[in-house]
Amino acid sequence: MGLTILVIGSGGREHAIVEKLSQSSHVGQVYCAKGNPGMQQAKVQLVDIEETDNAALCAFAKKQGVDWTFVGPEVPLLNGIVDHFQQEGLLIFGPTKKAAMIEGSKDFAKQLMNKYQIPTAHHQTVVTVEAAVEYLADCSLPIVIKADGLAAGKGVVIAQTKAAALEAVTEMLEQKRFGASGSKVVIETFLQGEEFSLFAFVKGTAVYPMVPVQDHKRAYEQDQGPNTGGMGAYSPVPAISEALVDETIDKVLKPVAQALVTENCAFTGILYAGLIATAQGVKVIEFNARFGDPETQVVLQRLTSDFAVIIDDLLHDKKPIIKWKSTGFNLGVVVAAQGYPGAYQTGIPLPHFSLSENEHLYYAGVQQAGDQIISNGGRIYLLEASGETLKQAQQNVYQHLAQAKTTGTFYRKDIGYRSLS
Repeated sequence: MGLTILVIGSGGREHAIVEKLSQSSHVGQVYCAKGNPGMQQAKVQLVDIEETDNAALCAFAKKQGVDWTFVGPEVPLLNGIVDHFQQEGLLIFGPTKKAAMIEGSKDFAKQLMNKYQIPTAHHQTVVTVEAAVEYLADCSLPIVIKADGLAAGKGVVIAQTKAAALEAVTEMLEQKRFGASGSKVVIETFLQGEEFSLFAFVKGTAVYPMVPVQDHKRAYEQDQGPNTGGMGAYSPVPAISEALVDETIDKVLKPVAQALVTENCAFTGILYAGLIATAQGVKVIEFNARFGDPETQVVLQRLTSDFAVIIDDLLHDKKPIIKWKSTGFNLGVVVAAQGYPGAYQTGIPLPHFSLSENEHLYYAGVQQAGDQIISNGGRIYLLEASGETLKQAQQNVYQHLAQAKTTGTFYRKDIGYRSLS
């Protein structure tokens, strides 16, 4: 029979998770709520339940005899889906609402890091424009302005002038650009260095790190333009040494897992550390309480162990066997609707790709229209490929995208450039 698994979410990250789980010989059935039409395959069935409908998801899991549930995005986590399932006696892989506040509130994360000496940028949380003006008076430039709560990766402004910083603060606090998410604003020192992400499987104080990955947040080449949810990623990251990864595990991942246990909100799930290697050592930019998108689509391709068995072992307090590819590179490029992360059109017909077994297409903002898949979001899909070198992985992706004749979309043509220049 095999395991029956429910995955919550509908983006490219969840497409990668669903695909990896369905490859396991230990898995019989994967349900995905709501999923997207690009996900459908033999073991996968889409479920028309909103990711924030805790009661309906719980009832479905019970009715279908789901062995355990995997939560992909942050919104259901902060909506208390894990707490709800646990109260009903159901196994679910993800942090409780309280533990997920490490992503849900940047102020919460900063206070936790301060208390437990986890390295991060100097910062101040403000709730009024007046307090921001006072704090900014003594700040050097550039300066980073962050909405406290969830903003789909778009609530960060790197201000080059005091006027731009004040404008960003005013937009968040007074013009409510991000609604309640911007009711507090974190102002922090701009850090120089090589950015990277490190995920870990976490169960309480047990921390099992993954391989480092580098995301590209800005919309346009050479890291220009507005912040997005991510325009592409690659792994491993040549600039990030094994010693630096070890430093991150010892100074960031293990201490924060222990801190959450000490604070009576033990973390279970995927912990994401957004990091920067500075001249003073590694520092935390942000934490997320789940896999990142588009990093997941790249990182999971490097996992050679059985993903479903890893999660099953963690949920049953067994030590998992986790192995990774030791050679080559994986790289993914996001194709987005023109105008993203601002206003964009939907309903764009999508091209067909002829891919080899080492190349993957992960759908995100799409919907079904007759027998065709069309766009329905800002980030539409991600194309991923591997190569013996980073340059080869990059070329393998871009040769497909160059042949795709689609109007109304764009993609960055330099994913991986920081390690190739």
